[in-house]
Amino acid sequence: YKHTLVVTQFFVFLYCKCLWRGLKFVIRKVTGRCELQRICHSNKPGARRTLKIGSAHPDRVEKTIDDIMTLKKVNPDTNPQLGISLQASLFQIVGYRSLVAEVEKLRREPYDCENPDHEEMLMKLWKTLRPDSPLTGRISKQWCEIGFQGNDPKTDFRGMGLLGLHNLLYFAEHDKATALQVLHDSLQPKHSKMSKAEWEQKNFDKAIGYSFAIVGINITDLAYSLLVSGALKTHLYNVAPEMPSLSHFQQTFCYLMQEFHRFWIEEDPCDIMEFNRVRSKFHRRVLRQLKNPDMALCPHFAASDLHLVNL
Repeated sequence: YKHTLVVTQFFVFLYCKCLWRGLKFVIRKVTGRCELQRICHSNKPGARRTLKIGSAHPDRVEKTIDDIMTLKKVNPDTNPQLGISLQASLFQIVGYRSLVAEVEKLRREPYDCENPDHEEMLMKLWKTLRPDSPLTGRISKQWCEIGFQGNDPKTDFRGMGLLGLHNLLYFAEHDKATALQVLHDSLQPKHSKMSKAEWEQKNFDKAIGYSFAIVGINITDLAYSLLVSGALKTHLYNVAPEMPSLSHFQQTFCYLMQEFHRFWIEEDPCDIMEFNRVRSKFHRRVLRQLKNPDMALCPHFAASDLHLVNL
């Protein structure tokens, strides 16, 4: 077995070092294009192209492009398209790295009730979701009306830090109609034969089975895991023409909230105890979708449609 393994490794080494380089040399002579030119020419802007180009220098995109053109002996005057295509893809790669760092920073920052900015965001969330119900106090059972677990929401932000609050507020402010509809649905009795008063009297779990804010924080965790694992590259490279930003991530969160809401209703779980099962199933479905290099979860616009990267 060891002998076979050694022989296999030798042939793999031989292929990588000799045969593959020789094959690339032949292809370049036949087509007149280097590998990067072939990638940019045969793949449309977005994830298909950027994922194949690979990594880039995190700081100096223009210098990196010049170095690549020089190394590959490509004349920028006769091949202007390569520089434009590379710039778009490298900006996406650098932007993704920056986005991961920005999201991680928000996740690590704990909610501080002594910080006026944090408190202001929390109050905005309440006023946006419950505009006709003034909050009686900072510590109040009313917080349960928008899906927090107790009298003080700060305890629910421990897992995702400020990132959870940022996402919930973005959803409430930028997709208000949908956010209010999801919140409304979450407060309705699951069984139509039972009135809301009977539901509350029997102290059953909420509506279709979950609390709005808690699920929002949980879906934030799901979006975060997709981002740091790299699974979200497909989507972000297809919707962000240059550098993916925090707003792209938050738009993705809004999409995931809507889709999870629909998915939960379709699954029709008996109670909240099935939440982890449904969430895991939903997570697997999203991962399958993201394996398609042309996938855009929320295609408000596509990178390939923008003039900048399609000159």
